[in-house]
Amino acid sequence: MTISMNAMAARMSKSSIVISIALMVMGILAMVLPAIPSVAVVLMIGWLVLFSGFVQVAHAFQSKGIGNIAWKLLISALYIATGVFLVARPLVGLAGLTLTLAAFFFALGVVDIASYFLTRATFKSGWMLVDGLVTLILGVMIWKGWPANTPWVLGSLVGIAMLTTGITRLMMTLTFRKLLRHHVDIPARERWAA
Repeated sequence: MTISMNAMAARMSKSSIVISIALMVMGILAMVLPAIPSVAVVLMIGWLVLFSGFVQVAHAFQSKGIGNIAWKLLISALYIATGVFLVARPLVGLAGLTLTLAAFFFALGVVDIASYFLTRATFKSGWMLVDGLVTLILGVMIWKGWPANTPWVLGSLVGIAMLTTGITRLMMTLTFRKLLRHHVDIPARERWAA
């Protein structure tokens, strides 16, 4: 590896470390103040659905002959109304999203547990059972605490995801740097022989 490639790799790993630390800090903040990312997620979904509604309107007028235009406009209106509702009333949207998340975790847990029992003789996959039980319990906990837990559930999950992503990215970057240093320290003749 040339000197310029080493310098570039070092610079890239430094920026990756900075991004990793920023993700970890934002993840911790999201877990400490979970209502803020919860509402932010609902607002983002609301704006995306609203924008999609306008795209649907444009598609309805441009796709003549591919179905009824009235039906396409009705679907567009539903997208737009849902987007406006989520943007105007994010807390109500958050309550619905939290309940949907509880149902999703519950169903995913049931499927994982069933998958374990269907494949346990073949794969010896105890972790699949653990994952299914934890996911099922998480779904039940969210459902039992709903709607009181609405402000913090989604934000906490976003925070946990950001924190674990930051940690994973940091560990991968440090491993890359270690491998790079080890690779540079080995003479070229030995590298090719291995």
